[in-house]
Amino acid sequence: MNRLPLTFACEDQTLAGTIDTAPASVGLLIVSGGNEIRAGAFSGQARLAERVARAGFPVFRFDRRGVGDSEGKNRGFRASAKDIAAAIDAFRAMAPQMKRVVAFGNCDAASALMLASGAGCEALVLSNPWTIEDDQDDLPPSAAVRSRYIEKLKNPAELARLVTGGVDLRKLARGLARAALPRSQPSSLAQDMAAGLEKFEGQVRILLAETDRTAQAFVEQWDSADSRIAYCEKASHAFVEPHARDWLFEQLLMALRGSSRP
Repeated sequence: MNRLPLTFACEDQTLAGTIDTAPASVGLLIVSGGNEIRAGAFSGQARLAERVARAGFPVFRFDRRGVGDSEGKNRGFRASAKDIAAAIDAFRAMAPQMKRVVAFGNCDAASALMLASGAGCEALVLSNPWTIEDDQDDLPPSAAVRSRYIEKLKNPAELARLVTGGVDLRKLARGLARAALPRSQPSSLAQDMAAGLEKFEGQVRILLAETDRTAQAFVEQWDSADSRIAYCEKASHAFVEPHARDWLFEQLLMALRGSSRP
């Protein structure tokens, strides 16, 4: 395995990328979420790329326009389809043995892949897709509130606090009212994501971290019976817990090996 930095073109701008080489004919494209650079938070994506490459699969990461080492204006995830497509072209050029590209994105990177209908990849791994509109309130979704109260009811210490007056009853009432709200209608972003994904003909797996608010908001606006969904218990948004890192790695390997089981 070798790690090589490179540059490639997206329209009239120059983008920066990194490839971890490996011999397999299937490769992993990691799309960064938010305004995150290609190494990821605390180099998490760089470590993931190394681990996947050591398993035999080439991995490509990149900074979209206006982020990190790449030129241009940052227009956000909704306008990143051309960046993703350019990265796929560069990846194929650097690893000519590849016959199949699996793209992985977390949060709004997953949303970007859905909006772009895969942008030319053969398979998608979408984790904790972002469905919240800019003008939505910042209160937790009702599913998140219900989940939180269920966990509290399982905890004897929390029940003791309730009995002994250690709980703010006004706050509790507001929380219960929020939890009782019906499922929200899909946002226009969620609808656009669903429409984009419907056009994609390849294999899809949707990975959700059980304790993540973004994942809980996604489920409220998606078909929770979707057979492509898999949950990682007690995992946070970036799958930083040791068991969650291993789970994510195994899910990516299954996608790279062509397994249909989420």
